[in-house]
Amino acid sequence: MLEGLLAKPKPLVYVESHAGAGRYDLGGEQARKTAEYRLGVERLWERREAFPQLSAYLGAISALNPDYGYSTYPGSPALAAHLLRPDDRLILMELHPTESQTLRRHLGSDPRIGIHRRDGLEGLTALLPPKPARGLVLIDPPYEQVSEYRRVAEALVAAHARWPTGVYALWYPRLGLQRDRSADLIGRIRGSVPGGLLCELRVRRQADDFGMHGSGMLLLNPPWRLEEQLSDLLPRLADALGIEEAGRSAPAWMIDRL
Repeated sequence: MLEGLLAKPKPLVYVESHAGAGRYDLGGEQARKTAEYRLGVERLWERREAFPQLSAYLGAISALNPDYGYSTYPGSPALAAHLLRPDDRLILMELHPTESQTLRRHLGSDPRIGIHRRDGLEGLTALLPPKPARGLVLIDPPYEQVSEYRRVAEALVAAHARWPTGVYALWYPRLGLQRDRSADLIGRIRGSVPGGLLCELRVRRQADDFGMHGSGMLLLNPPWRLEEQLSDLLPRLADALGIEEAGRSAPAWMIDRL
């Protein structure tokens, strides 16, 4: 999405509601404990020659790893900072004190970047529309509380009302049947914003109770040709990242209109 916006020379703003630490050590204790990267970036890195469309993403990883590899992994703020130009801006919000401090240590010296320790959903209403009024908003909450789904829907609708020409990307998890609230989230947004694109990538069979089996993105005002690009990319990502299981649900990817 950023590459699509960067095709034009006009400056842009990247806004993120839940920026996290900015980058992550995949050799650290926590990363080794969960080992999630082995089913994600490790698989993709091994197949990187087959994904020229992801050259900017893979290039951002390489830029943080001069010794070659992916052990220092860029979060979305670092990905955006790597891609954006000197006259572009980044507005990053993170409420958690430790994460906010780490984010400032990693990216705070960049003059293009403003870091705000605040509730990202509240901050969207307060900080939009930005200047310049062209750019992308990424909303990627942890969804730790059930009430967060309602707050996220309300925040996106309010943000779009304040800045209807902005490009929005809302991430949501696909969880086990007893916990999945993605349909409720989409239902709260449907009808309140015009158009929109829904994209999902599912890498394992949906369980009855817990666990995340995939991710979704709700996109508003997506750049031209993005739907065409994703229609080519998502099936191949599903093949590269899919976990073989008996009775795996299909399809493993989806693109639909809101």
